[in-house]
Amino acid sequence: MDIRVLGGLVVRTEDGYLHLGTPKQQLVFAMLALEVGRLVTLDGLVDELWPEEPPRSAVPNVRTYAANLRRSLEAATAGRVTVAREHGGYRLEAEPSQVDLVRLTAGWHQARELAEAGDRLGAASLLTDVIGAWSEPLLAGLRPGPTLAARREAVDRERQAAVELFAELRLGSGGADLALPLLRAHASRHPLREPAQVLLMRALIRTDDLSEALAVYQATRDALAEQLGVPPGPELERLHRAALDARRARRRSGGGRVEAVPNGRSADAGRGPNWLPRVVTDFVGRRELVERMLDDITTGHETGPVVRVIDGMAGCGKTTLAVHLANRLADRFPGGQLFIDLGGHAEGAPVPPASALVTLLRQVGLPAGRIPGELPDRIEMWRRELAHRRAVVVLDNAADSAQVEPLLPVTGRAVVLVTSRRRLLALTERPSVSLPVLSEPDALALLTTLVGKQRVQADPGGAAEMVRICGGLPLAIRLAGTRLAHRPAWSMSDMARRLAGKPAFLPRLRAEARTVVEAFAESYEPLGDSAKRVFRSFGLVAGGHLDTAMVGALTDLSLDETADLVDELVDRHLVEEIADGRYRLHDLMRQYAFELSLQADPEPVRRAAAEGLLDHVLHSVVVVSAPMEEKRLVDLQLRLKAPLRPDLLAARLPGDLEWLEEHRLNLNSLVRQAAREGHEALAWRLARAAWRFFYMRSYFDDISATHGEGLVAASRAGDRHAVALMHNYLASACVRTGAYQEASAHLHEVVSIRAELGDVEGTQRARVNLGVVYWLTGRIREALDINRAAVRASVPDSLPVLPNLGLTLRFLGRYDEAMAVHRLQLFVARVRGDQFHLSNALGHLGGVRYRAGQSAQAERLLRASLALQDRTGNGFARAETLSHLAGTYRQLGRLGDALRHHHAAIETAANSGERHVQAEARNELAVTLRAVGRQEESAAMFRQALDIATRIAHPYEQGRALSGLAEHLADTDPEEARRYRQRALVVFERMGVPEQHEIRQLLAEVLPHRA
Repeated sequence: MDIRVLGGLVVRTEDGYLHLGTPKQQLVFAMLALEVGRLVTLDGLVDELWPEEPPRSAVPNVRTYAANLRRSLEAATAGRVTVAREHGGYRLEAEPSQVDLVRLTAGWHQARELAEAGDRLGAASLLTDVIGAWSEPLLAGLRPGPTLAARREAVDRERQAAVELFAELRLGSGGADLALPLLRAHASRHPLREPAQVLLMRALIRTDDLSEALAVYQATRDALAEQLGVPPGPELERLHRAALDARRARRRSGGGRVEAVPNGRSADAGRGPNWLPRVVTDFVGRRELVERMLDDITTGHETGPVVRVIDGMAGCGKTTLAVHLANRLADRFPGGQLFIDLGGHAEGAPVPPASALVTLLRQVGLPAGRIPGELPDRIEMWRRELAHRRAVVVLDNAADSAQVEPLLPVTGRAVVLVTSRRRLLALTERPSVSLPVLSEPDALALLTTLVGKQRVQADPGGAAEMVRICGGLPLAIRLAGTRLAHRPAWSMSDMARRLAGKPAFLPRLRAEARTVVEAFAESYEPLGDSAKRVFRSFGLVAGGHLDTAMVGALTDLSLDETADLVDELVDRHLVEEIADGRYRLHDLMRQYAFELSLQADPEPVRRAAAEGLLDHVLHSVVVVSAPMEEKRLVDLQLRLKAPLRPDLLAARLPGDLEWLEEHRLNLNSLVRQAAREGHEALAWRLARAAWRFFYMRSYFDDISATHGEGLVAASRAGDRHAVALMHNYLASACVRTGAYQEASAHLHEVVSIRAELGDVEGTQRARVNLGVVYWLTGRIREALDINRAAVRASVPDSLPVLPNLGLTLRFLGRYDEAMAVHRLQLFVARVRGDQFHLSNALGHLGGVRYRAGQSAQAERLLRASLALQDRTGNGFARAETLSHLAGTYRQLGRLGDALRHHHAAIETAANSGERHVQAEARNELAVTLRAVGRQEESAAMFRQALDIATRIAHPYEQGRALSGLAEHLADTDPEEARRYRQRALVVFERMGVPEQHEIRQLLAEVLPHRA
């Protein structure tokens, strides 16, 4: 059993989650869990549940709650965990380690003891796990009494101390870069806590970000003065002086880096993320070139970003050299080592810049939801990231300059290494490094590392002949040398004779490189027939890598047979194992395998192999996505046949999102391959099956790419049902990224096709989706008509329609009707046990109560919605719920709570990619900032909301922002304020929302004065 009190109160047993009953019964359990193994008095429980005036039934009620909990626990744990009744109270009999707070507190105390004893590394290691799991407040979603409220405060202080110790340890070990993300979040949550601000300033100064360090000081000084009436402490003042001194010194030195560490320790920062491939441990040769490039880079980066291009023929070691350089530079560029294969010369299309930027931005730690949808915005964000970090970026296998140009920095001190088989003359004013094949001494040195010095010295003539036949090409030498290493009876001359005279299978390569094929063949030819067939099958796949079950589907072999044969290929270095059970081929090796398959395997065999893989991946995605999808809808839309290989699906686990994450790029490639090779039905089905995962993770580019391919395939097949599906889910990506016109066009196409097919349910479902676009674009009356019609028809199922109907009524100011609709949603969700719609309905009810000014009821509903989201792991509409709760706290006068929840709402909206909620959350924060007297910040926030809402054409939040700015300007510039209000009035009148009346009244009050 696992008892969680951090975040929402949750008890998980072997059979699932335990229902803990009413909120007061949950409070009883919380009191017992936090004192696990110790007596909690009856009086203490009564005081906690009814702190002001307990009812006469208080004691019987507590006993009833305890009895209910005892029955539930004993049934779920066969009596291993129970609530024991003792004289004067109750005791939870369980292992203390079953309570998450007990485990984490023990880890924190142990880490503190290690730090005090001087074991800083051990302490930091422990704290990494503790802080990662200790991210939520105690008993989130419950309304505690005095005892639990005090305990929540104490637990929060403990976590603050743990975070600050961890940051101190990172700073002490030169890991300022690693400490910064944690410190930024911690300092933001506790703007008046000086130790947090001190640590953040120290980390910023260590990483040479003097401007932000000074900004932190200014914000902290203002907050302390405004809210506490005190000046900053001596440590903050000392850091402020140090940052100012460092900035002056930098200006005097012409802008170069100046160390500004107040305590005099080295400012060497810890390393950022490392996404480089495995380093070649036997890197030899090219010593002069490596040293020259290192000197060139370290000198050049002092004046700005450095871009160096390495070009050369296939297999000459470009990637190996770039990765080697990146690793050698890691100490001097601690901001991270990033890597992406741009696929410039692989099978299929090169990676477009927009997709490459998603990968690179994810590598630096940005959530997918924060990444903009448009290429110019992604370029701006990427360049902003590189401007503030000394990182090394390897852009491998570039197709041309146009592909690389958007990925290059324009400011900062990052280093970018580009590799390509073509000369990319437009990227940099410096000539590219054209990598030749290895000289004979270097080639022999490489061969020696592979087969050993003794064998080379025993037959130097044969060794020289080997490297000559291999043309000095590192890839060929590695393959031939590895083959020879496994044949101790062969001499160098034996291998040279075997390399000579083999036919070339890659005629498009230059004549000097023909021996690459012979090197491949020396590893391939000794294989048995089954292993050869498995190897050839790899050449038929467009994806980047395969797992064992996928190879089994491709070859129609059992899982055990497949595993054994792939292991043999790995042993012979024909296939690379990039992770446990995941395999890929080098580009040249894949081409070699493909050309072998063209010669050895008839077209029907190749087509059947690809179909087997696509079918398996499709069913795998359906299995893994099952917990996230409505089965009836998936069955209706996909119309799947039985899987060709059901035995291989045992390797797939429902809800295994990591498997989907690992294969995200494969899914894109396989949809393209299916469409290109005539597997139309598999192409659109695979796109649709992957949609839910892409949508949840905010991979909207992937939705657009896969469903665009699916749309082409479905159109080519003449499948109107599938065409409508692809349009529908393309619209979902457009809605989430604010492309409402495109979404509307897609959905109108769906309505037309569904009506043409006589699909009443599908037509109505598409109209409901269209209603969402109407609501977002201000056509609220039309959205209302659509949703009313859908509810009356009950086609499709009315439960998904009710929230949309309630929202439109709420925006029209018809709060009583909206409440009735959301209560119906809540009732239906309870009857069906639908936790998603249950939390959704609670959140919407809270939103209506908030808008109606019923703050106390709104708080209870919104907190209940968040608690249920925490319990079920459902994050849908969380940002909106947090924003409404923040506004509710503002109404209640709890301005500190309001500000914290506003910032949480903005962060959550950014992470989820909900751009209209990003605008709404900023408008709400602006209102609260105005309420606390921070007028300029309020106006700035309104402007941000207006910018976002204007860019996505979301009129309601545009109107709110305009109205807010008008109020800000009313005293200082009445004429400008009037113009803002007139613009807001036009927006609100067009929408028909009640805000128009207030704006009209304000304008009427101003006009007489103007006259």
